[in-house]
Amino acid sequence: MNSKHQQVKLNDGHFIPGLGFGTYTPEEVPKSKTMEATKMAIDAGFRHIDTAHAYQVEEEVGQVIQSKIADGTVKREDIFLTSKLWCTFHRPELVQPSLERSLKKLQLDYVDLYLIHYPVPMKPGEDDFPTDENGKSMLDTVDFCATWEAMEKCKDAGLAKSIGVSNFNHRQLEMILNKPGLKYKPVCNQVECHLYLNQSKLLDFCKSKDIVLVAYGALGTQRPKRWVDPGSPVLLNDPIICAMAKKHNQSSALIALRYLLQRGIVPLAQSYKEKEIRENIQVFEFQLSSEDMKVLDGLNKNLRYLPAEFLADHPNYPFSDEY
Repeated sequence: MNSKHQQVKLNDGHFIPGLGFGTYTPEEVPKSKTMEATKMAIDAGFRHIDTAHAYQVEEEVGQVIQSKIADGTVKREDIFLTSKLWCTFHRPELVQPSLERSLKKLQLDYVDLYLIHYPVPMKPGEDDFPTDENGKSMLDTVDFCATWEAMEKCKDAGLAKSIGVSNFNHRQLEMILNKPGLKYKPVCNQVECHLYLNQSKLLDFCKSKDIVLVAYGALGTQRPKRWVDPGSPVLLNDPIICAMAKKHNQSSALIALRYLLQRGIVPLAQSYKEKEIRENIQVFEFQLSSEDMKVLDGLNKNLRYLPAEFLADHPNYPFSDEY
C-alpha cells in the first residue's frame, strides 16, 4: 500500500501525503537506526518524511533519500520532505542561512515543507540548547511575525515549497494570520496529538482557518529519557485501545493512527521495526465506526508527553493556554 494516493490539499495548492514517517532520534538511539528505519519506511511505501535541524539526523535522512533515488525506488518529486527552523535561528537574518544549511545536509535543493519548530526564540549560537551557568535556558526576544516574514522569503526563493509552524497555540496562529502584509498563511501546525491529547479545540480552530493539523507523538512518543516522564502512562497499552484493536483485528498503533486520520489530521508514525513500519502504512485499509470514534474520544486526558519545559520561562511558551 502506497500512502501517495491519500493526500491532503494544503492552503497554498500543494498536497501533503496523509501519513508521514517521523525521524526524531532520542539520544539513547544510534543515528544508524534512524537511517535503517527511514530506508525501510520508503521501501514500505512512506513518501512523507518528517525531520528537523534539532533531530541532528538531516545528513542521515538525506543519504537515505539519495540512495533511494539512485536505486530507482523513488524520484525526488515522489518524496515529501519536512524540516524545521530551530529556536536559535529565529532572528530574520538567520532563517534562510539555516534552511540552506539543512538543504546541504539533506543533499536537496528544496524542502517540501519548512516549519518554525517552536514559537519561542533562543539565544543564537553554536549550541541548540544554550544554558547559563545555572543550567537555565537562554532565551531571546524575537517577534515570530518577523521570523515568519523570513520564512515567506524562503518560499519565494524556492527553497521551501510550503511553509508552516509547529507547537503554536491558537492565539499565536491568530497573530500570524492577522499580521499586516501577510503574504502566505501557514499551511499547517504540527503539534503533539494522540488519543490522550486529542487537541479537539485546536483542530476545530485550524480547520476553520484551512490549516492542516499534523500530529507528532501520534503513537504516544518514543518516551525519550531526557524529555518524557517515565511515570506517564504508555498510550498503546491502554486497555480500551487494545480492546478496539482486537475487535478490528488490527494493532493498537493502527487504531491510534486511524483515529487521527478520520478526524482530518495527518499523523506521523515512528518506529524502528520493519514489521511495525509495514503495518503502520495499512492505516488506509480499514475504518472505525462513529461509535468507535466516540469511545476513543473518551480517552482524552489532556496528557502532554512533551511539555518542552526548557522553553517555559518565555512569554511565548505555547502550552500555558488551553489550546
